[in-house]
Amino acid sequence: MTNPRATETPPAPEQRVPLWDNARWIAITLVVVGHAILKLISESDVAYEFYLFVYAFHVPLFVAVSGYFARSGPLGTRQLHRLVTDIVLPYLIFETIWTVVRWLLGGEFRLDYSTPSWTLWFLIAILVWRLALPFLVLLRHPVMISMIISVGAGYFASIDSTFALSRTLGLLPFFVFGWQLRQWKITDRWLGLHASAVGIWRIGAITLFTALLGVIVANIDSLREAQVRQFLLYNEAYPTFGYDQLWAGGIRLGLMLLAFALIVAFLLLIPRRRTWFTTFGAATMYIYLLHSFVLFPLRETGVLGGPQPGWVLPAMIVFSVLISIALSQRVVRTVFHPLVEPRARWLFRKEARTDTGTIVLPHLEPIVEPTPEPPPVTPPAATPPDAPR
Repeated sequence: MTNPRATETPPAPEQRVPLWDNARWIAITLVVVGHAILKLISESDVAYEFYLFVYAFHVPLFVAVSGYFARSGPLGTRQLHRLVTDIVLPYLIFETIWTVVRWLLGGEFRLDYSTPSWTLWFLIAILVWRLALPFLVLLRHPVMISMIISVGAGYFASIDSTFALSRTLGLLPFFVFGWQLRQWKITDRWLGLHASAVGIWRIGAITLFTALLGVIVANIDSLREAQVRQFLLYNEAYPTFGYDQLWAGGIRLGLMLLAFALIVAFLLLIPRRRTWFTTFGAATMYIYLLHSFVLFPLRETGVLGGPQPGWVLPAMIVFSVLISIALSQRVVRTVFHPLVEPRARWLFRKEARTDTGTIVLPHLEPIVEPTPEPPPVTPPAATPPDAPR
């Protein structure tokens, strides 16, 4: 947009909102940072403090942003096509690539699509969330119901990482919460606030994040001993890491409520106008799927293992930001478009007709053919007595 002040008022529905593109890119950059510093947290309290601070909200935030733009109505043909091309096919492609990578590095060639590699769990989860959302919103209090599902799922060890089921159910409330934010018209309300009111809200958001960081720093030993990190990952049942008490679900519930507040606080701090990274918000899936290949050598070669100098943590944070910037470039999207966003037009029918008379046309909602009215029935003429029978 040529006029930066134009973004201060709610734009037309077809326009991209800089606020959300900014939020998308910062959120995915935090995901890269979290993955980059993982190997440092076992030997460094400072790295672990930063890790817990980021993980308290960054994955829930990324999920909530996805939920904000999710369609809650009945899925038509176009939406179903997009689920296949944007989620299912990239998952199959990248899971196959990771299988080949592990095999080339001396591992066993085992193609198992039921166990997603590293970051690919998100593709399975978002597929399930999008399919489930139209049903959840039919119920009263969908956010509360999703929270009950999440907390309850943590009690069952049988709900594991197969098809990312543990994380899918565990993080479901944040997807529904993102959808709920749109129902509350949070964008229109926020962009319509006066600058003085914006400043007050942002002071409150900064206070919340500062308090969170202070609590983490002051209690890092207790948090490490309590295995809070396992709760923040949402990928294991409570009993699998030593919490078989009934009150274990209360910890997940408390962290979930905190994450809701942090998501809102984070969005309050996001620039509302266009910035130098606003356009990068359209490349989040490229960053998500490709950054793991950049970080893989650092994680697997042992370079970051053991005690590290104090400068390594800030260096990895800066490196993560540079990765996110690099993978946001147009040339990357052009080269990897067939892998991340395969068109696969050959996979779909041009027209599908069912026995019940339903026609499905590309890019259109299902259309049901009207049942033709029967022709009027003319009473037969009387048959003469001598006519052949």
